[in-house]
Amino acid sequence: MTARALLILDMLNTLDFPEARQLYPKAMTAAKKIKKLKERCKKKKIPVIYVNDNFGQWRSDWKQIFTIVCSPKSLGGKLARLLKPEDDDFFVLKPKHSGFYSTTLEVLLEQLKVKKLIITGIAGNICVLFTANDAHMRDYEVIVPKDCIASNSVKDNNFALHQFENVFNFKITPSPSLKLD
Repeated sequence: MTARALLILDMLNTLDFPEARQLYPKAMTAAKKIKKLKERCKKKKIPVIYVNDNFGQWRSDWKQIFTIVCSPKSLGGKLARLLKPEDDDFFVLKPKHSGFYSTTLEVLLEQLKVKKLIITGIAGNICVLFTANDAHMRDYEVIVPKDCIASNSVKDNNFALHQFENVFNFKITPSPSLKLD
């Protein structure tokens, strides 16, 4: 079996941008599916890697990021609490849209001997798309559970799913149908 990992992109998020209120309900729906998928992955000993914006906090770890996104002013607090990382999860900070750009993700995946990525998170048409594209460029096999990504609009999300399936030939499936064996 090819070693795999679950990537959770930007789900620890303050959601302090103009379209956040539009994204939030879709992100919460995806978060509930991601949580269930994460539980299934943990049972199969599949590593879980949070790849997250650093919010300009380069000296932070996931606990500091978690504290920031759970502040009373943060729309994303409930989302973050639902998907709170566990001590055995991995955490990679990213400065831009792709989880690979200027991060340790590729080195971590090499250390874990991962060849297959299950990519989830927000926004489907931005950070998920950029990360999936970079994974494709690095010859990873990519699976995108279509109910585990969210974008600001249905149109944006459908665009991303179309790209994944028709441009990159990624496997697109609902998370409950995803075989983890």
